[in-house]
Amino acid sequence: MNGHSHHDNPNDYAEAIAAYKKSFPSAREVRSQTPDPATREMLEFFAANNLQTPFDRFDTQKPHCSFGLAGVCCKICVMGPCKITAKAPKGACGADADLIVARNLLRTIAAGVAAHGARGREVMIALKAAAQGKLDMPIASPQKVLASSKALGIAVEGRNINEIANDLADLLLEDLSRTLPSDHKTIKAFAAKERVELWEKLDILPIGAMHEVFEAFHRTSTGTDGDWRNVMKQFLRCALAFSWSSVLGSSIAMDSLFGLPKRGEMKCNLGALKEGFVNIAVHGHSPVLVSAIVQAGQSEKWQTKARELGANGIQFYGVCCSGLSAMYRYGGVIPLSNAVGAELVVGTGALDLWVADVQDVFPTIMEVANCFKTVVVTTSDSARLPGAEFYGFDRHHSNLSEAKALADKIIARSIKSYENRRNIPRHIPNYEISAEIGFSVESIAQEVGLERIVAALKSGDIIGVVNLVGCSNPRVIYEKAALQTACELIKRNALVLTNGCASFVLMKAGLCAVKGAQMAGEGLQKFLAGKLPPIWHFGECLDNARASALFKALAALADKPIKDMPFAFASPEWSNEKGLGASSAFRVLGMNSYHCVYPPVQGSSAVSDWLYRESGETLGGVMRVNLDPIALAEEIALDLKTKRANAFV
Repeated sequence: MNGHSHHDNPNDYAEAIAAYKKSFPSAREVRSQTPDPATREMLEFFAANNLQTPFDRFDTQKPHCSFGLAGVCCKICVMGPCKITAKAPKGACGADADLIVARNLLRTIAAGVAAHGARGREVMIALKAAAQGKLDMPIASPQKVLASSKALGIAVEGRNINEIANDLADLLLEDLSRTLPSDHKTIKAFAAKERVELWEKLDILPIGAMHEVFEAFHRTSTGTDGDWRNVMKQFLRCALAFSWSSVLGSSIAMDSLFGLPKRGEMKCNLGALKEGFVNIAVHGHSPVLVSAIVQAGQSEKWQTKARELGANGIQFYGVCCSGLSAMYRYGGVIPLSNAVGAELVVGTGALDLWVADVQDVFPTIMEVANCFKTVVVTTSDSARLPGAEFYGFDRHHSNLSEAKALADKIIARSIKSYENRRNIPRHIPNYEISAEIGFSVESIAQEVGLERIVAALKSGDIIGVVNLVGCSNPRVIYEKAALQTACELIKRNALVLTNGCASFVLMKAGLCAVKGAQMAGEGLQKFLAGKLPPIWHFGECLDNARASALFKALAALADKPIKDMPFAFASPEWSNEKGLGASSAFRVLGMNSYHCVYPPVQGSSAVSDWLYRESGETLGGVMRVNLDPIALAEEIALDLKTKRANAFV
């Protein structure tokens, strides 16, 4: 079974799906083979204490549904659920495998657009509120506001920064939620001209993110769009809405309000947990209240109150993307784990307070937290957890002005929890390492030089640039696929960028430190010159926007279309709706995406062929899947070498 196969009838994929299911690892295999020693230790600790992990729960789901894996299970209406077989080639409504697979895929990416878009909307609203004085938070990067506004055609001369920021927030919100069709301003301002012309020709330019999600669910409703190709055209509109509103629009608002990443060095992994401190973890994706919490907790006022109760102070830790975003903006926020490993972090017993906002916060966090008397606080009405305490914004965002008061309540709650947990035993694996963080297009331009990167591509010292990201998935050994792919790529002289969940294992393995260059190939080592790590940490998953901006800048300097440059996107362990959106966003830019996890399309020969081959003929990028991460890296390197040779003959 490979990413290039397709099938002639509903039974053709059955053998391949059966083989795929056999490749799924057991929890025992994960415990023995996951690469990070701290994770292995915690998995053994959980097993010895009869605590479940995502890998145990994954085991209990076996055997997985073949129809679901193949994408031919339809639950859209209640005439079903329907499954496509040789005996039943059409659902009750008459939808065949091609239509069912396409509709399921469209609904998945639409959810990804909504996920990033919803948390982006909160930041855009917060930027507007800060500009109007309704949110007591300074606009940390006036330079970002000015640069973005000028690019978007917003008047800046003779106006103060708050007036400009207010208009910027309005424009970003308009692109996100436009109802009357007109130009998508962010795309027109920031996308490469040749790409915009292609998207116009294909009629896939989005009206607005919310519209495209609305339309995706409309056309996949019962008895609406019966043409799978038309459904996939809407899929591409969602991919563009995802990348240019839900991601880039959100990123502009975040950088404007909270500031650009700051280059620096951090300790990471579970050994960096500090005993004797009031320990607070921030987990999720929404930075507005997290920003207020971290800044309050780092203030002398609250540090003093913690010390008065016998603690050494207050220490923050990062889980998933809220942690990464805070890590590179405020310093002193120690990155620990991605979403799939979050329960292991709670299981150390070292956390007094767990602040969960939105997305990738598994409900079973509560079970582990209860075992160790860790207080869990939720901060969004979109993401409640039964048994957790709630201190957050209401769904109308009418209490944004209370951000600092809410932050103070949360810090006070952490200190009370610390008092109540003095006798809770800790189990902290003794593994920590340093990592360099905070790369951005701006810092790379200043500290490395974009021209120098292009020169290294031309000379062959670097064979290409790969953005390696993505969540983790129990279908593969936890973090092994991401790490092996990265190691093989740098060995073959590819420069690797990273962000989000995949970045945690790369930090823990030392690849985000200068010393990690020892594992790189000769050409890449020459380029890094003993001063840079072989993998550049761009931050959280939203920072795919930074990677795409770097790709655009390098292509412009080389005077080549992005699709002809030796660039690639890899998410070896992707697992959810946002992961599908991210890979699709880079494919519409014209580059291939590479994975060790299959999308649910095997039940349709037509959709499989479209995804793995045909879309490349129009867009320039296809999806490639290989269950072996080393073989996947070899394939990426070969494709990069071919593109580099063609681009720089």
